[in-house]
Amino acid sequence: MYETITALLENRACRFTPSGPSVGEIETLAAGIRNAFIRRGVPVDEPVCLCIEEKHLLLAALLASMAGAPPFILPHSFHPQVLKEIYETRPFRLILADTAVDPPEGAEVIRVQECRPSNRPLKFVRTPDRAFVSLFTGGSTGKPRIWSKTPANLFGEAINLARTFGIRQTDLLLSTVPPQHIYGLLGSVLLPFVASAQVLSRTCTFPRETLSALQNEGATVLVGVPIHYRALRSGDLQRFSLRLALSSAALLESEDAAFFLQKTGLAITEIYGSTETGGMAIRSYGSDHGSWEPFSCIDWKILSDRLCVRSDFISPDLPCDAEGFFMTADRVAEAGENRFKFLGRADHIVKIAGKRVDLEEIREKIRRIPGVNDAYVTAAPLTGARQAEIATLVASDLSTRELRAAIRSMDEHYGRPRRIRIVKAIPVLPNGKIDRQRVDQLLFAPRLSRTEGEYFGA
Repeated sequence: MYETITALLENRACRFTPSGPSVGEIETLAAGIRNAFIRRGVPVDEPVCLCIEEKHLLLAALLASMAGAPPFILPHSFHPQVLKEIYETRPFRLILADTAVDPPEGAEVIRVQECRPSNRPLKFVRTPDRAFVSLFTGGSTGKPRIWSKTPANLFGEAINLARTFGIRQTDLLLSTVPPQHIYGLLGSVLLPFVASAQVLSRTCTFPRETLSALQNEGATVLVGVPIHYRALRSGDLQRFSLRLALSSAALLESEDAAFFLQKTGLAITEIYGSTETGGMAIRSYGSDHGSWEPFSCIDWKILSDRLCVRSDFISPDLPCDAEGFFMTADRVAEAGENRFKFLGRADHIVKIAGKRVDLEEIREKIRRIPGVNDAYVTAAPLTGARQAEIATLVASDLSTRELRAAIRSMDEHYGRPRRIRIVKAIPVLPNGKIDRQRVDQLLFAPRLSRTEGEYFGA
């Protein structure tokens, strides 16, 4: 793999962004970052927090880590509270940043601009299977975690994406996902680099911004997430120069995929995976939209309805069996030759009054209620016979009385949410995943204001 990266760096004149730095300039920046840490005497395995927004600088930092700079911790947000949480979980004394940050007490900020570029070629000294970056996830499926990734994990996955989708030098990628998130990191930093393609330097998160960039910049590959594809549902959407549209981070709604196909003639391709496992499978909207096809480089099997995978993209933090398989929390079933169907998450099954309840099934039933735009369902532990209480946050313009009546007619009494809050929209993170921390605040706060939502017990 390092031979491949070294060969890519030899194409020094290749532009990483249309009007930005070349690959050669990125290599000199990487050498400068490495030298800055060496001059400071920072131990090669001391973690450094990485608060970088610019895609080419993020690529330079990752290359520097492989060449002798310390391993980096990449937060999903540079908010002071997030940095504090990381600091408490994995202490660090240095932050490498290209933007203004408010560091935790005891941490010092090093500006990337202070790292003098060096023309000495990079020599990779960190072995490909040794962790060089840790990603701090926002906890959309549970408690926030830090996941270690190796060069083989990330660059290997990017190379697989380039081969699978035929990304080439003539492609221009447009991303709606910040590069601090695993999907944005892969799709807007590593993928264009390993394919010798270009990427737009800005991240387009608003629909007008995205449509303008598609029309005026000639992007050929759109790297998006479900919430941004939903926002693109307007009469102005066209194919423009697009040849490929990718989606990840959550399941794409069929209506949004159908609208995109109707307006552009392109079927959105979804990537199935997680920060810790890496990408595992793909599907395109159409005849096989209900099932997933694993990547050709992935080994998979089903044990007790759980998906087990063996892959070069799996974080070294995950426990694997003697054969190298990791058992995910995803419940699946075979769906024809080398395909599987997603049945839900094992951690979405809870006991309510001694009965097994599927939270995802409840969510889908609530979302099918006329007047409901979206819903989030969780379970809060209780003492006593009920064991847990179902709670739901519902994005709707329905009145409290109307929603209560619809939910009461929905299911057996033990499967009904007892704690319900109505809001205008379900809070999401910049990568399109549910903002679990904000959702919990809305669900379990003593009472919401009338402008924020309503509370009642069902």
